[in-house]
Amino acid sequence: MTLDISSAPIASDTTDHAPPGRRPRASWAQDLSASLVVFLIAVPFSLGIALATGAPLTAGLAAAAVGGIVVGLFGGTPLQVSGPSAALTVITAGLIAQYGWQATCAITLAAGLLQLLLGVRRVARTALAVSPAIMHGMLAGVGLAIAIAQLHVVLGGSPQSSALANLLALPSQLAAPHPSALAIGAVTAAVLLGWPRLGRLPGRFGEFGARLTKVPGPLAAVAAATALAVTLDLRLARVDLPAWQPHDLVPDLPHGPPLAVLAAVLTVTAVASVESLLSAVAVDRMSHRSGDLDRELRGQGLANMISGLVGGLPIAGGAVRSTANVRAGARSRWSSVLHGVWVLAAALALTGGLRRIPLAVLAALVMVVGLQMVSFAHIRKVHRHREFPVYLTTVVAVLLFGVLPGVALGAATAVLLALYRLTRAHVDVLAGPDGAFTVETHGPLTFAAVPRLSRALAGVPAGVEVAVVHDGSFLDHAAYETLHSWRTGHQGGGGRVSMVTRRQDDEVLDPDGTVRTGSSPGPHRCRAWTPWVGHHCIEQQEDPHGRLLDGVRVFQLHTAPLVRPELARLAREGQTPSQLFLTCADSRLVTSMITNSGPGDLFTVRNVGNLVPAPHEPGAADDSVAAAVQYAVEVLEVRSITVCGHSGCGAMKALLDGVHEQPGRPTPLARWLRNGRGSLDRLRRIPAEFTGRPVVDVTEQLCITNVVQQLDQLMANPAVERRVTEGTLRLVGMYFDFATAQTYVLDPESGRFSPVEALTPAPDAASAVAAAAAPTAAPAALSSTPHGEHDTPERVNEFEQVPTTGTVTADPARDGGGPGLAA
Repeated sequence: MTLDISSAPIASDTTDHAPPGRRPRASWAQDLSASLVVFLIAVPFSLGIALATGAPLTAGLAAAAVGGIVVGLFGGTPLQVSGPSAALTVITAGLIAQYGWQATCAITLAAGLLQLLLGVRRVARTALAVSPAIMHGMLAGVGLAIAIAQLHVVLGGSPQSSALANLLALPSQLAAPHPSALAIGAVTAAVLLGWPRLGRLPGRFGEFGARLTKVPGPLAAVAAATALAVTLDLRLARVDLPAWQPHDLVPDLPHGPPLAVLAAVLTVTAVASVESLLSAVAVDRMSHRSGDLDRELRGQGLANMISGLVGGLPIAGGAVRSTANVRAGARSRWSSVLHGVWVLAAALALTGGLRRIPLAVLAALVMVVGLQMVSFAHIRKVHRHREFPVYLTTVVAVLLFGVLPGVALGAATAVLLALYRLTRAHVDVLAGPDGAFTVETHGPLTFAAVPRLSRALAGVPAGVEVAVVHDGSFLDHAAYETLHSWRTGHQGGGGRVSMVTRRQDDEVLDPDGTVRTGSSPGPHRCRAWTPWVGHHCIEQQEDPHGRLLDGVRVFQLHTAPLVRPELARLAREGQTPSQLFLTCADSRLVTSMITNSGPGDLFTVRNVGNLVPAPHEPGAADDSVAAAVQYAVEVLEVRSITVCGHSGCGAMKALLDGVHEQPGRPTPLARWLRNGRGSLDRLRRIPAEFTGRPVVDVTEQLCITNVVQQLDQLMANPAVERRVTEGTLRLVGMYFDFATAQTYVLDPESGRFSPVEALTPAPDAASAVAAAAAPTAAPAALSSTPHGEHDTPERVNEFEQVPTTGTVTADPARDGGGPGLAA
């Protein structure tokens, strides 16, 4: 599994749960095409997994058919394709070696029943509560175990009973390989690894290679190696597909200690469930759908029960097959069902062709798949989150002791690492040139850090001025009592103590208390009510929807309690904005940030290009902006309307490129941009200018000219014209330059755009600049109280913020997400 499963899409993204009815023919065609692609991948993969486990090869095909049909019909993730799982290979091989094949089928049946019960209890989300380092470590360990075992088959030998035994036997196997098996295995691996890269060849070879890559790589590798073996008449062990016998359909009860059998059932259940659910979340994210994980778990359980009954391998959702299904254009669950039907037909009708496949070919295929389960992307991510010890412990333990002990040791390592980080804190005592002392703490201050904290505080001379600077991490009651008692004693001896919470703007605090500075990757530090510096600390591959929800959660946790009184007042009294602010929909332009405004200040209208459609514009009529303007002027009675443009406007570039005049039926964007034809005409006649600097290019000149033109078109609105004539409404032109973070305002006297600080704000309330800069009173809940008898651990955790650059004036009643910066 190499798919990112950071978040799932919202329910509105799905189309699979549409009302029943006749499906379009195109949808059926796409499902049919995708099912054939997945079938061509599933057949060699299923045979290879069966070979690696030591089960009858028909068991792999049976599991693929049952997984496709049963999970396809009853699962909760429509586009997921289930079948024999590489992650279960080592577990299944151990069960077969210990209990025999038919007893393993009984364990599979019992695991399926347990999955079904868990799905009925709706606990699927709980199964996802696994450390990613443990999960990726388990998959990597299993993948390495598979690769080492199958390397023996590629070399012409037989795998041993455990990964450790395979490692120990590998030198002797390498010393005496079977040349034909090794050559065929090497061809298989080469084709499998090189097939996706054929499209990168230069010239016509690349074009031809791109067409070839439409054939699935596993099928191409198996077909090429098998054809070579048949052509050269190589003497190799080949696929043996025994016919199904009636007794194969009756699983035997395992003979052994009940606790060991129960552990086997739980292991298969846990690994199959977690892999299926993680794959389901990843597939939902890829396909922009929202599945039902509990239904998926019930479908997986039903499939495992049937697979155990018919003599198939344990089943789980597979990332390889599911990814191929999505990329092949599957539209519904019928793609998975049809793939299962094709596998079943192949098992019954194509046994002659399948028996020609050399075992070394299947072994090489599975060996490459096993190596690909060791993902360097996952290793980098785990290392970045400082969880590599957990990952490495899990990998090594899985290789040496098996999956269940390996996961247990990985979990134990994760717990020990968490405890270490929870108790790890740095305390530094610094003496200043003026005789004052600073006690700096980094990391969580818990009871385990009290001895270190006490020793540091004891080293501070009596009677001096001390600043205790905490980095904002957790502070428990024991550490609080230590600080409080020491402060009381130090103040009693004539000293002064101030408590401060401070973090440098460029500091990153790792979980173990280590402070790192600079631009090196670290945790997400964008906090509410701190100077906003951009989300550069967020990985770009992160799901945007999940990032949005994270921001909403941060607002709800930190900011909502501060702004709630002001918003409650606005809810009671209604909105009374002083101005209408009309600007572009560009994501870089944050109106509340550049105007220092908050809830209730601005009535905002945003569109592409900050356009105000003129009445009866040919081919571009639009009443949405006019309706908003009328509502603001007549109902809300705003006293100012500001039209704000910005640098690098894509709409202005499109106007200059003539997007609105392209032949053929106009797109909605082209029709909308026709409202900017007046700005183009004004650019040719009387272009707008800056005061004190030239325009950068023609695009910038059109941006500021467009602002002037839209102000003129506003006057075509009767309500605006009446209010302006009465002197109760003022029109303001504004331009924001991103590169310099500079705002320019149209000077009505010179007709040029001047820096806002160069203009004297108008004394009347209608002034756009003065109105935008009017502060909103902070809630009384933010008033500070002296530290003293009423201090609590929570109060100590809320020491006053001391910035390191400038003075931060945070107004919690504003919605900009960042306070103003005072020089």
